[in-house]
Amino acid sequence: MAREFQRGHKARISDLTAGTDLYVGVQISAPGLTFDISCFGLDADERLSDDRYFVFFNQPKSPEESIQLLGTQAGDTESFRVTLDKIPPQIHKLSFTATIDGAGQMSQVGPGYIRIVAGGEEVARYAFNGSEFSTERAVMLGDFYLKDVWRFAAVGQGFDGGLDALLRNFGGEVAEEEAPAAPQQPQTGAAPGFAPPAQAAAPPAFGAPAAPAPAPAPAPAPQPAAQGFAPPPGATPPPPAPAPAPSVHAQPTIVAPMTPPGGTPPPPAPAPAPYGQPTPPPGYGQPGQQAPYGQAPTAPPPPGYPQPQAPQAPTPPPGYGQPTPPPGYGQVPGQQAPYGAPQGAPQGAPQGPGVAAALQQFKETPTGQRWTQQNKKLVRVDLGIGGHPVLARQGSMVLYQGKVDFSYKGAGFAGRIVGNATGQEMQLMRCTGQGQVFLAENSTMLHPIELQGDGICVSAENVLAFDESLQYEVRRIEGHGIPGGALFTMQFTGTGTIVVKTHGTPVVLPVTPTTFADCNAVVAWSAASQVVVSSQVRMRRNAYPGDTGESVNLQFRGAPGNFIVVQPYEI
Repeated sequence: MAREFQRGHKARISDLTAGTDLYVGVQISAPGLTFDISCFGLDADERLSDDRYFVFFNQPKSPEESIQLLGTQAGDTESFRVTLDKIPPQIHKLSFTATIDGAGQMSQVGPGYIRIVAGGEEVARYAFNGSEFSTERAVMLGDFYLKDVWRFAAVGQGFDGGLDALLRNFGGEVAEEEAPAAPQQPQTGAAPGFAPPAQAAAPPAFGAPAAPAPAPAPAPAPQPAAQGFAPPPGATPPPPAPAPAPSVHAQPTIVAPMTPPGGTPPPPAPAPAPYGQPTPPPGYGQPGQQAPYGQAPTAPPPPGYPQPQAPQAPTPPPGYGQPTPPPGYGQVPGQQAPYGAPQGAPQGAPQGPGVAAALQQFKETPTGQRWTQQNKKLVRVDLGIGGHPVLARQGSMVLYQGKVDFSYKGAGFAGRIVGNATGQEMQLMRCTGQGQVFLAENSTMLHPIELQGDGICVSAENVLAFDESLQYEVRRIEGHGIPGGALFTMQFTGTGTIVVKTHGTPVVLPVTPTTFADCNAVVAWSAASQVVVSSQVRMRRNAYPGDTGESVNLQFRGAPGNFIVVQPYEI
């Protein structure tokens, strides 16, 4: 009989079936809507690092055929064949999604499901309907994910946007249709040779690209006034000549600006002004010339600048075919920006892509899981997945989204007495609703640990939050030679997740007969481990000064597979 999953439920594939060659079927429909059903093969960071593992209607299988799109069959809208043994090691998750092709919302869908079939027998099914969604246009239905072994999770998480948005969410790239190439427009002020006058080109009727054009002249022509171009940098400009008769080439065109009256070609780019000598703005100080065609007249120089009489090295105005020097080039520090330069940014500063791009690395981590680690010191829990509340340390919430209620979680009269007597009292709050809660405390490092029927012992001081479905109790560790005669800790068992906090990066060690840890530095250990207090209190040792400060340690014993977690910090 197939196992029925609810949203947020997880299970090992080996608990469902011994097979690894699986059939995955998806059934989803709505009146007037068309759906695209896809499978994303994600890496350890839940990113689509290899587009070949995005299996959809245009790419029906992965390279080694571990994931294959089979099409509509057996009552399923879409179906896949997943061979777990063939999946390469760099793929850690398979996310099955459904998106609406065109307009529509996921709230319109009727009853649907995602199911797993092994050997012709259905072994797991997660059913859903439109009442679980609202305005979303995509939904992440279920995941196969690798955590020691392959597991299945019923996700049922809605997603705004269509297939393109979902692909970008996983780090993929959407292939855009190439637009027809537009004719390249020459830029005003380009250097000669890049944009010759339109009349200088040979007519297309010749059809011989190697034949020289009869009309054009070399770029450094002796009549630069008629061409409107400046000689290339480094060339010696010809002496001034009287203005020739008006020519059709002297009219303003889209290729070159009209030569200013006077006919004097601008000289090559001048060298930077000596240190301490102010440089006038571009175009200022050139007697007998007006601003280039299409530009605003030059404003009067600010106070303190030299007057326009007898300039030593006039600066050619921009737009005459010479490259404009970068902002701040050749200027004294602290000098006012040249006329026309942007005033909002410092001169010479690189223009970045913007605030959004700079903060892109800190954006919220997308996932369809109940618990998600945003970074080493911040964790997020989605209360809408799993359907049961979360107990968290009071004051640990730093941000929440959606409709979330926070209430006091009391320990009861007996719990307060036990907590006061053992030092294992936890001040908790209860988080319920349909939203996401972000938890952190004092910038400590956080470690979500998922329990699936096993247990772990953690000191109450190191617990940040846990699922209410977990059972917990105070555990006593007997010992001699220590104050009170015993130590205490909290033992958590059941199915759910607990978030443990540490000061610094912890170390996880296997339990051996010679494993000892400081009772103030140990954070957690497997519940199956046997703990013995190893006291080094000696009358002779304490009778003299110079105590080592390592008087009480814990010795751990147990079968292979047990572990301890120790932090580089003593409480």
